[in-house]
Amino acid sequence: MNSTKIEPKYISKSNPRVGLIALASDFMIEKDFINVIKDRDIDLFVNRIECYNPLTTENLIKMSEKVTEVANDILPDQKIDCVVYGCTSGTIAAGYDSIEKKVKLAKPEAKVTTPSTAAIKALKKLNIKNLSIFTPYSKKLNDEVVEYFKKEGFNITSNSYFDIESDYDIGKVDQNHLFDVLSKIDLKDADGLFVSCTALPVLPIIDKLEKKLNKIVLSSNQALIWDTLERIGKNESVEGFGKLFKSN
Repeated sequence: MNSTKIEPKYISKSNPRVGLIALASDFMIEKDFINVIKDRDIDLFVNRIECYNPLTTENLIKMSEKVTEVANDILPDQKIDCVVYGCTSGTIAAGYDSIEKKVKLAKPEAKVTTPSTAAIKALKKLNIKNLSIFTPYSKKLNDEVVEYFKKEGFNITSNSYFDIESDYDIGKVDQNHLFDVLSKIDLKDADGLFVSCTALPVLPIIDKLEKKLNKIVLSSNQALIWDTLERIGKNESVEGFGKLFKSN
């Protein structure tokens, strides 16, 4: 038998790399990312972080303590262009600075985005000041989310919530029911609607909601994906996921 050594040829340029930290109980976030970026020259790598129920500020902060470990296990010893922490209420509870610091201990070169900070950036980009907020959370966590947006300078015109305490149950919310609920929210004093939580199936219905409500609708995953694409320079010609992507 002859054995021949053949020299490999390596690619000269790699795609931007996105590392997504998804909650272990989140059924939606990967699906939403893939639906938006599937035809783009972007490489997505996902790792899951253990979460704790019920959803409380204390448990969300406890979850964030593992961010460095989880980020480090996304392509160990390799560079990531942007690390995405996929939890809206978790970022509000722990604080963006804490999340960013923990990510950068593992991936010092990476840009860091989160749903809550991406939402603030998107709302300011669209010049939305009067905001209606919907969350699936318990009353206490819902109120903390509303307070976060108030502290960021937004006038909250109305607020509705499901009062769900388990992240697993959030992922089971029926999309048609969610559309029905959101389409009936009174938005007469609002410039737009923000729907919180990466586990809710909002992204596929945003276009339809905006047409029904005649208002801008933002969701956690929509804002998060939009900001991720902004940070890696790939945010162009995104259709079918709301007016936010047309604001570039």
